[in-house]
Amino acid sequence: MLGAGRMGAAMCLRLVDAGHHVRLWNRTLSRAAAVRDEASGRLEVTDTPAACVTGAQVVLSMLADGPATMATLLDADLLEALDPVAVVCDLGTSGVDAAHRLSEAYAAAGRRFVDSPVSGSVTTVAAGQLLVMASGAPEDVRAATEVLSAFSARVIDVGLAGQGQSMKLAVNLVVHDLNAAVSEALVLAEGAGIDLATAYDVLEHSAVGAPFVRYKRAAFLSPDEPVAMSLDLVAKDFRLIADLAASQSRQVPVSEAAQRTVDDAVAAGQGAADMASLRAYLAGRPRDSGARTPE
Repeated sequence: MLGAGRMGAAMCLRLVDAGHHVRLWNRTLSRAAAVRDEASGRLEVTDTPAACVTGAQVVLSMLADGPATMATLLDADLLEALDPVAVVCDLGTSGVDAAHRLSEAYAAAGRRFVDSPVSGSVTTVAAGQLLVMASGAPEDVRAATEVLSAFSARVIDVGLAGQGQSMKLAVNLVVHDLNAAVSEALVLAEGAGIDLATAYDVLEHSAVGAPFVRYKRAAFLSPDEPVAMSLDLVAKDFRLIADLAASQSRQVPVSEAAQRTVDDAVAAGQGAADMASLRAYLAGRPRDSGARTPE
């Protein structure tokens, strides 16, 4: 496992519980050591990515973004250390361009790569209910499926490398638009004098009560909840979504509006806060703040 962030750490715990021998690398070694302690020493921490992948049958990468993923997975020492039969899976939201570049570089090096972003949260990982959108050579997807199933309910083969990232961005388009819509709905309900928790009860049990609405309840209602996905990462995803739409000469006007709101919140210093903090940002923003003149 390359990456010991919230998702990577949760995946490690599921993997060791499933009986897999796990090695973990993280840029900040103290974070990897903390995951090892949480796993009661049942995994090994390495100093370098190359040492982490040496002898591995399956390599999972869960890093913050495309540049970090490419810098790690395209490292010459790592590529040399990889067993030719090892399958390298990028589970992060790295972007379509990154997936294509990684796939091409691995093919040229005689190595196996699966573009395999995931949908879900840390809670979903812990429950073994994550969804993996895998893309690449079918035999490579099959080779990685047993390991991926340690924390996933389904591994869906969506096609060629790059199509996994495209599908993940399509999913995140809905998630981030829904996050903005729920934030706006709660602001309106609270503004009408409705108790916030009561308003959330109604949303959760209404036609809009998607899994996202259910598992983000605590984050929307309590500012003290741990950050699951920051607004900085939401803004990153929106940029990737915009790039994908532009590459197809398509318009995504709802997402463009939600992106402007997220960008405004990040510019206001809320980038490190959880995505659900968009509600509090909108509730505290003056009525005409951020108003845009029609073109």
